[in-house]
Parts: sequence; structure tokens; C-alpha cells
Amino acid sequence: MRIAKSVFVRPGSNATYGMVAVALSFFVFAYSSRFGQASILLYYILWFPLVLMDYRTVLGSYQKQLWLFAFGVFTCLSIFWSVVPSVTARAAIQYMTHIFCALIAMRALDIRTLARGAIAGTGIVLIYSILFGYYAYDPIDGTYSFVGAFDSKNQLGFYASLGIYFAFAAVFVLGERRIWLLGGGIAGLLSAYCLLASQSATSVLTTGLVVMLCISLRLILFLSPKQRKKLFATVAISGVILAVAGVYLGAVDLVLGAFGKDSTLTGRTYLWQQGIAAATRNPFFGVGYQAYWVQGFSEPERLWQEFYIASRAGFHFHNTYIETTVETGLIGVFLLASILLTAFVGHINRFLSDVRNDESYVLLGVATLLLIRSFVEIDILNPYHVGSFLFYFTAGKLSMRMRTPAKAALTASERTPFTPTVNWEARTGR
Repeated sequence: MRIAKSVFVRPGSNATYGMVAVALSFFVFAYSSRFGQASILLYYILWFPLVLMDYRTVLGSYQKQLWLFAFGVFTCLSIFWSVVPSVTARAAIQYMTHIFCALIAMRALDIRTLARGAIAGTGIVLIYSILFGYYAYDPIDGTYSFVGAFDSKNQLGFYASLGIYFAFAAVFVLGERRIWLLGGGIAGLLSAYCLLASQSATSVLTTGLVVMLCISLRLILFLSPKQRKKLFATVAISGVILAVAGVYLGAVDLVLGAFGKDSTLTGRTYLWQQGIAAATRNPFFGVGYQAYWVQGFSEPERLWQEFYIASRAGFHFHNTYIETTVETGLIGVFLLASILLTAFVGHINRFLSDVRNDESYVLLGVATLLLIRSFVEIDILNPYHVGSFLFYFTAGKLSMRMRTPAKAALTASERTPFTPTVNWEARTGR
């Protein structure tokens, strides 16, 4: 019995396999520290064999994707000046292979398959956390919060945020009905429960902001692309002015107070100061990728002790740009930030320019979520993390040429003889 390649590698035709692969990948990202190397091997088995089935479809033209590997390549180069070369070499290889897997998924999956897989994946992750999770005491703010099967409430909160967002996007953007409407509702309720139980202010705020953004974007779909750009520019400028005014008028402290937080963000401002001080010692190249938080070094040992991290692992500066600067210097943070901003701006441009682009609509929300969280977490900096997987998936979609519905219709009509000449630019408002 022969199975067609399209069942695995062709976007749209591989919905079942793609959904299962994404869901299992999410589970591996969440609990690889619990299940060890076998779970990482499963992750590779899900994606790398697709290259052998149809490398042209799965790999595409990597000449258009070289910019996506810029930061990954730099992490490999940092082996040569790393203070712990063995640690950097292993982490850099893992990060590069992680990028390859994310880009394979990007070319093999359409946005509907990703959304369904994300709903299923976050549902499984959260159910596992509810069944086998626990409450942990935070000595910094003196509270108990539900951390699930993770070691951090922020990671549980992140998965809950993704569950809510993809459930919302599947129903209200992609128009899922029947079983996926029910599945999205169940995943959304599970995510909302875990989000509230985790008491992660970061996740609650970012989830609310992204969902509000997507609802607002839905309203401007009724406008032409030219009108959208004008309205978006006006709203964006007004939003920046209001945000700056809010900072000076004390709105930040008011919002933090509503979540029981103070202006130090539970010690994060102190961590940022320490990170900036560490970055100034090696400002251009850093100490090497993942070569700072190493047991036996005086500075990380001191910070682990001050923040009651008994395991002496799994800690960071709670800021992507500071963490990246410490490890890979200003060059590294420039490369990583460039990819993130390109993903964010690129999908905004596609959404505003195309008559209807559900893919960029959904991925813009993902890029926004990662961008906001980058100031307080390091979701896109580590291998085998759901944040970095979605990061490169989202950015990679920009390297693929998109066709608007109008252009697709033109292509189909050109197959029929005696097709009249049509001014498609005028019809689409571009």
C-alpha cells in the first residue's frame, strides 16, 4: 500500500499529520525537561523525514531564507570566544536544528493546520499540567500560584495565552465550525482557568492586548487597503502618544497594582540592572551563547542565591534584549531583533495591503504576542521552546510568495482561452 507524499508535505492536504505533529511538538517543548532526550528525538522525527519525502517542497529556496539563519549562525560563531565553548557548541547546534525544524513546518503547513495543532497541543499540555501540576510558593512576592507541571508560572501562563489566542483566531478569524468550534471552546476554557490560576500578570496583560488587537483589526477589514493604512497609521501614532502619557501619569503603577505587583516587577528591574552591568563587560560579542548561566561562575551563583533558585538552573534576566546582549553582544541582539521586527512589520504590511489575508492576520497576533513578551521574557532565545518555534514559523512565512484571492482568480482564468484583459489592480484597490 502506497501513501501519497501530499499526506505529509503538501499544505492543506496534510491537515491530519500536520495537526498531530504540531500538537506533539508543543508537548515536547513544554515537558522535554521531564521526559528527556527521547522527547527531543521525537520532535526531530516529526519534521526532518519530510525532507527525504519531498525536499523541493519542504526546503524551498533557501536563498530567500538566509536572513532567518543570521542569529543562529552567530550563536555558532560565538563558540570561538565563549567562556564555556562546550556549552555554547551544544546549545548553538540545538538552536540551529530547531530553526530548521520550524522552517520545515512553515513550508509544510498552512495556517489552519497550525491553528488546529496549536489548539490540540495547548489543550494536551494544560490537561497534563492540571493532572500532574502543583502550587509553588514564590519567596519574592510571598504568594502561592499554580505552576502546573512546569517550574515557572510564567511558562504555564504562556501556554495558556497561546491556547486562548489560537482558539480565538480559529473561530473568529479562520471561521472554524463543528468539531473545531467545540475544541476551540474547550481549549479556551482550559486556558482561561490555567491563566487565572497561574497569576502571571505578564501573560494576562499580553493575552488581553493581543485579543483586543485582533478584534480591532477585524473592524478595518471592511475598508480598502489604502484606507486601512491611513487608519492604522493614525491609530498607531495615537497609541504611542497615549502610552507615553500613561507612563508619565502613573498608569503603569496603577495597572501593576491591580495585579498585586509593584514598580520593581517582582525584582525584574534589579535583574535588568545586573544584566546591563554584565553586558557592558563584553558589549559587542558577549560571553558566548548560553555561557553566562553556568554553575560555578560567581555572578550567576550570586543571583541564584539572591532569587532563591535552589536548582541553580532555568533562570534568566527576564528580558530578551538584555539576555541576548549578555550572551552574544550588541551584534547578536541586532540580528535577533531585526528578525522579530521584520516578522511584525512584514505581516502588518501584508494584512493591510491584501484584500483578505487570514494567514498574516493570525501570524500578526503571534508576532505581537512575542514582541510584547520579549521585554519581560526570553521566549524566542532558546531551542526546543514553543516561542522560538512560532517565531521562526511566523518570520519564515514572509519568505513565501503570497497570492491574493484576486490574483489567484486571474491565474485560474488564464488557463481558459479568450480571457479578456482585466485591470486587477483597479479592482483590488491597489
